[in-house]
Amino acid sequence: MQKESQKVTLLRWAVIVSDLIMLNLLLSVFYVFGQRLVPDVAHEQFHVVYFVFNVIYLFCVSWKKPVLYMRKVRPEQIVGRAFITVFWFAIFSFLTVNYLVEHSFPWLWALCFYPPLWLCIVISRLVMRAFISRYRRLGRNLRSVVFVGSGLNMLDLYGEMMGDPSTGYRVLGYFDDEPAEHLHLPYLGKVNEVIPYLRTLPVSPTAPPRLYCSLPSVRAAEILELINYCENHLIRFCSVPNVRNYLRRSMRMTLVGDVPVLYMREEPLRQPLNRFVKRLFDIVFSLSFLCTLFPFIYIFVAIVTKITSPGPVFFKQKRNGLNGKEFYCYKFRSMKVNRDADTVQATKDDPRKTKFGNFLRKSSIDELPQFINVLKGDMSVVGPRPHMLKHTEEYSALINKYMVRHFIKPGITGWAQVNGCRGETKELSQMEDRIRKDIWYVENWSFWLDLRIIYMTVRNAIHGEDNAY
Repeated sequence: MQKESQKVTLLRWAVIVSDLIMLNLLLSVFYVFGQRLVPDVAHEQFHVVYFVFNVIYLFCVSWKKPVLYMRKVRPEQIVGRAFITVFWFAIFSFLTVNYLVEHSFPWLWALCFYPPLWLCIVISRLVMRAFISRYRRLGRNLRSVVFVGSGLNMLDLYGEMMGDPSTGYRVLGYFDDEPAEHLHLPYLGKVNEVIPYLRTLPVSPTAPPRLYCSLPSVRAAEILELINYCENHLIRFCSVPNVRNYLRRSMRMTLVGDVPVLYMREEPLRQPLNRFVKRLFDIVFSLSFLCTLFPFIYIFVAIVTKITSPGPVFFKQKRNGLNGKEFYCYKFRSMKVNRDADTVQATKDDPRKTKFGNFLRKSSIDELPQFINVLKGDMSVVGPRPHMLKHTEEYSALINKYMVRHFIKPGITGWAQVNGCRGETKELSQMEDRIRKDIWYVENWSFWLDLRIIYMTVRNAIHGEDNAY
C-alpha cells in the first residue's frame, strides 16, 4: 500500500509539473508579447512575476488536488477541479503581483492570461487522463478485486467496475453461502473459505487487492474477522451497505458526530458554494439578456401581439418552484385569452394558439420573459421546467418521487428538454421519463453541465424541434 500511495503521489506530481510547464510557457509568451498587448507591464520586474506565480500555483494545486488519477472520474470533474484551482490562483496571484510589482498589472492582462491558462491546463489534464485510461485498457495498473456476498448491490458494483475498462478493475470472483444465478462471476466458495483463499492471493505492492463485502450486519463476527485479516495483510477492505437491496440509487454518506448517515441522494446544490455559483451566474446571465436583447424582442413581440390578437402581451400563470412554493411564471402570450389556460395543456394543433403565437412557441421566444423570474430568484436559467399547479397535483399522485424535482429551482431550460422531452405528454410514461431526467439533473448538477445544457438549448432552437409547440 505504501508503493500504491507513492504511485498516486507520483501521478499527482506529474500533473502538477505539467500544470507548471503550461503556466511558465504562457508567462514566457506574455513576457515576449505582453508589452505590445499591455504597455503597463514592467518587463524588468518579470522575474518577480515568475517566482510569485509558481509559488502561489503550487499552493493552490496542493489545496485543490487533481482528480484525474482516480479509478472512476468524469471529464467534467477534471474540468471543474481545474477551474477551481485556476480561479483561486487568479485571485491570489493577481493581488500579490499588484502589491509587489511597481507597475500594477491591469485587468486586461488578467483577462488575456488566466482563461487561456485554464484552457491549457484542462487540455493537458484531459490528455493525461486519456493516456492513463489507455494504459489501463491495455491491462496495466490493474487492481484485483474479490467480492464477499452476491446481492443485487454487488451485481451493480460489478457493472460499474467492468462497464469502463479504463477504471482498471479485475474482479476475480465472489464468495457466498450459495452460488448466485444473477452474478455471472467465478464462484470461489463459502464465506468461511475467504481467508484461506486470500492467503494464496499474490499481493502486488503497487496495486494491492481489494475485498468488497456486502454481508449483513448480523454477521458482524465474520465481518470483523475479514477486516482484521485484510488490514494485517495489505488488503484494502471495503464495506458495501445492503441498502442497495431496497434503495437502488446513488447516495451520499456523511457523519453526524461519529455516526455515519446515508443521504438518499447526492445533491450538489445543497452545498452553499455551488448555490452561490449558480445564483451568481443566473443574475449575470439574466441581467445581461434583459438589458441588451430583451427590450428589442419585447417591442417586436408586443407590437405584433397587439395587432394580431386582443389581450395582454404577457401571460402569467401560477406554477410550483423550489420546495413546492407557488410563484407567477411569465411568458409572452401565444394563445387567445381563454378560461382553460391554467388547466389544459397545449397540444400540437391547439385551436387556442394564434398564428404568431405558434411561431413564438416553435422558436421558444415565448419563454424569454422568464429571465425576469430568474432575476427575481423564483427560477434559474437551467433546471426542471415548472409545471402548472394542476399538473403538480395530478402527477405527484401518479408518479413516484415526482416532488424530488422541486428540491431545486425550476429553469427556463433543462436536461429533460434538451433530450427531447418537450411538448404534450399524451402518455404517463412520457412524463415519467421527464421526471427521471429531472432527478438525474438534481443529483448530477455542475456548472459545466449547465453550460452544456444552454449550448444544447441554443443549438436545438436554431435547428428547430418537432416537439416545440
